[in-house]
Amino acid sequence: MRQTIAAGLFLLMLLFLPPWLRAEEPAPREDASPQPLQTRQTAPEDGSGSDAAHTLRLWDGSAVQTLTAAEYLPGVVRGEMPATFEIEALKAQAVAERTYLYYRMAGGGKANHPDADVCTDSNCCTAWLSEEDARAKWGGKFDQYEAKVQQAVTETDGQVVLYNGRPILAVFHSSSAGRTAAAGDVWSGDLPYLVSVDSPEGEETVPNYYSTVTFTAAEAKGLLAQAHPELTFSGGPDKWFGAVERSTGGGIARIEIGGQWIAGTELRRLFSLRSTDMELVPLTDGVQITTHGYGHRVGMSQYGARTMALQGSDFEEILLHYYSGARIEQLRR
Repeated sequence: MRQTIAAGLFLLMLLFLPPWLRAEEPAPREDASPQPLQTRQTAPEDGSGSDAAHTLRLWDGSAVQTLTAAEYLPGVVRGEMPATFEIEALKAQAVAERTYLYYRMAGGGKANHPDADVCTDSNCCTAWLSEEDARAKWGGKFDQYEAKVQQAVTETDGQVVLYNGRPILAVFHSSSAGRTAAAGDVWSGDLPYLVSVDSPEGEETVPNYYSTVTFTAAEAKGLLAQAHPELTFSGGPDKWFGAVERSTGGGIARIEIGGQWIAGTELRRLFSLRSTDMELVPLTDGVQITTHGYGHRVGMSQYGARTMALQGSDFEEILLHYYSGARIEQLRR
C-alpha cells in the first residue's frame, strides 16, 4: 500500500513542476526546413540587428499579441531558467531562446497556432513568464533577478546559433547524467548539431539528480498492458524484463518486456519518468525504477550550462559545446 501511495504522489508531483524544470521542448519535425538568415559577425551600426528591430506574433492562450523580440525574450528566460543561475548560463539560455524563436519564424517545425509565431505553452513552444507574474513569484528578489534576466538578453542582443546559415532547433533540458542524448536517440531522426556530448553536472549540483519510484506489479502491468495488450506477463516481474539496449548518451534505447521490444522513450512516457537514463530492478511484487537526470537530454543541459559557467566558460563556449558544429552570429534585418 505504501508503495502504491508513493507512486501516486510522485506522478501527481510531476504534474505541478514549474515549466523551467520540466524543460520539455517540442520534438524535431521531419518537415522542419528553416530558411537561411542574414547574419554578420558584428552588430550593424544602424541597430537593424537588434532584438528591438524584430517583431513577432505571440499566442498567449486567448489572443495574439505583437511584440518585439526585446519585449518577448525576457519572458522566456524568466520562464525557462532559474534566475539564480550564473549570468553566462542565463546568456546561453537567452541565445538559445532567440534562436528557437527565429527557427520558428523561418519556417522550422509546425505549431498549433498558425496565426502566431510562438506561444506561451511549454508543451508546444517555450514557457513565458510575464513581468507581473515574475514579481509575484520572486517577491523581494524581483529587482535582483530581473536585472540578471535583462542583462542576459541585452548583452547577447541579436545573437543566434546557426548551422549552415540556418537557425538551429535549439532544444534544451534540465540535466543529463554525464552525457546528453543525440536527437535520433529520442526523436524520429538525427540532426548534425544535436549529437551526444559530455555534460559536467552531477548529483552534487542538481536537485533530485537520482530519483527512485516504485510500482506494484499490478500497477506496472496495467500501464504496460494498456498501451501494449499483446505483451505476455508470465510469472513475477523478475520474468517480465529482458535485454536492454542503450544509446550512446546512456539512456535506454529499447528494452524487452513481455516478449516485445519497447522504446525507452515510450517507457518513460508510460511511467511518467524523469529520464530515459534509468535502471529497472524487479521486486517480488513490483518494480523499482531509478532515473538519472531530468528531461529528454537533447541539446543544452541547463544545469550543465550552469556548471560550465561556474568553471569559467562564457555563453559562447557553452552553446558551441552543446550544439556541435554550429556558429554564433549576429542577426541583421
